Amino acid sequence: MRMLLRGAAALAAVVTVASLTSGAAAHPRAEGAAGTIKSSAAAQIPPGVTAGVAVFDRQTGTFTEQVNDSAQFRSASVVKLLLVLDFLWGRGPDYVIPAADRARLEPMLRGSDDDAANHYWSTYGGSAIIKRMLDRPEVGLRDTVAPPAEYAGFWGYTAMSARDTVAVYRYILEKAPAPVRTFIMDNLRRSTRCSATDHFDQHFGIAGSFDRPWAVKQGWSGKFAKGTCGSQAAPAATPAESAAAPRGAAAVDLTRPALHTTGTVGANDRTIVAVLTLHATGTTYGKAYTDIGRLTRSLNVPGGVRPAGTWFGTWGELVNVRRGPATGDERITRLPAGVEVLVGCQTRGEVVSVPPYTNDWWAYLPQYGGYISNIYISSPDNRLPNVPECGSPRP
Repeated sequence: MRMLLRGAAALAAVVTVASLTSGAAAHPRAEGAAGTIKSSAAAQIPPGVTAGVAVFDRQTGTFTEQVNDSAQFRSASVVKLLLVLDFLWGRGPDYVIPAADRARLEPMLRGSDDDAANHYWSTYGGSAIIKRMLDRPEVGLRDTVAPPAEYAGFWGYTAMSARDTVAVYRYILEKAPAPVRTFIMDNLRRSTRCSATDHFDQHFGIAGSFDRPWAVKQGWSGKFAKGTCGSQAAPAATPAESAAAPRGAAAVDLTRPALHTTGTVGANDRTIVAVLTLHATGTTYGKAYTDIGRLTRSLNVPGGVRPAGTWFGTWGELVNVRRGPATGDERITRLPAGVEVLVGCQTRGEVVSVPPYTNDWWAYLPQYGGYISNIYISSPDNRLPNVPECGSPRP
């Protein structure tokens, strides 16, 4: 779901440096590098984060993680799973999805397209969709609630829990007709890094914590400061539902920024993961992205393969990820401000200067397929510790 960006006045204060980044802040290099975060049998919830967590191992039929798993969160775009299930319900194994609907459903699942969700919500009854899904015992929803009456048009205000999210995936994988399962899961496996509507980087949480195979449906809602991606890194619009703080919503928090990562991890969709989070008002997208990543990496996820590399914090505003280690190379995307990144290796390249610092080392980010100057990585030395040179074996 779309998020609010800071205004042009904030952008005007950003310092442009050698076309590598659209801005810089006070250099935090003395803070030191972030070490590799190891997995844990218990969820590690960062300070200031409210979380509901459920991890279900389909191979053993047991939960490996359950933390506040029945707590209700506004679903944001996770509810799109219910929208597509409702649309496809009872249409028969030979049903062919019309081209016009396929053109909406695929971007809705892969890129979290909001316009498509608006279409299905308004066309098929809004909150009646949620009631129909609640009335279907094979889905097994227990905590899901339609949006409050005063926000009936806001599908993202549907309340869901982590355990209900697991139930939805279990229905898709274990009970839904094969064509429905194939259509949904194939599209979730093709999740795009940039969301379709607002160009936010949606490969946080599960997508950043594990190597493929995975399939994800992410969700975000609220006023985050900056989190755009793509070569253009266009500013995102603010959705109507987060343009003003809602009132009269006591049961489910509709105001704090929400960031959710849900999906499956491992061969044959072995493990279902649902991590629903709320963050303090004013939290930047980069911090929320980092916090949900750390939480997800702490979980016991059978069948999940951790990507090779070391996690480091970054600084700077919309730092460019380049195809090669030079400011003139093609820009692949821009990083959300302050986001933590996985570094696979490092190499020497163009000298970058942010007075009083200069650095000719560049870090390769395997999850982006490109490089950033080490000058924007929070480490006290130009050359990152315990990171091999590209082309060399890891120490």
